[in-house]
Amino acid sequence: MQLAIDQLELGPIGTNTYLVRASVAATEAVVIDPSGDAATIQRQLDAVGARCVAILVTHGHFDHIVSLADLAGASGAPVYAPAGERVLLEDPGAFSPSGITVPPATADVWLDGGETIDAAGISFAVTSVPGHSPAHVAYFAEGELFSGDVLFAGSVGRTDLQGADWAMLEASIDSLLEAYPAATIVHPGHGPDTTLAAELESNPYLDRLRAARASG
Repeated sequence: MQLAIDQLELGPIGTNTYLVRASVAATEAVVIDPSGDAATIQRQLDAVGARCVAILVTHGHFDHIVSLADLAGASGAPVYAPAGERVLLEDPGAFSPSGITVPPATADVWLDGGETIDAAGISFAVTSVPGHSPAHVAYFAEGELFSGDVLFAGSVGRTDLQGADWAMLEASIDSLLEAYPAATIVHPGHGPDTTLAAELESNPYLDRLRAARASG
């Protein structure tokens, strides 16, 4: 199956929101990390002829949930989010930068990792990848990995934030490299797409993981 993926760069710091369909002809879509405003996301859904039937959240940082409450309310779609980040969704004002307002939201299904989500004709495997945030998850389907802020093209998620931890983040990236094929396409929370192979080959933050594989 070749997924149809639309990437929208939205919100106050250019966060990637993804609309994922089973094919270009599919009329149902999953929205991952709804940033920006719900109207912009809805316009893109209308443009591709699809309705939102599920919303997946990688983690609870403010820029990934800006329009979560509005989109969930307008679409009626169930929300899936990491259980360990519930407070970030339900009390975003306590964790958002000054001057940025994010409406509180909640999830219909709280995730720990290891689950499978079936929505819009797509099966998403949920992987626990803490480190950038305490209970971050990633979603994998049909050779495509939605990594949130764990792994970027040429970089990794910040670990100078509350609840972040470098050793944990490195272990999470290692787990992704072990779990999924090298050709897996990575759709990050910011910036362009990449692959697991490309990051293992040249990402400067993965030197230790690269050396460990070379020696073992």
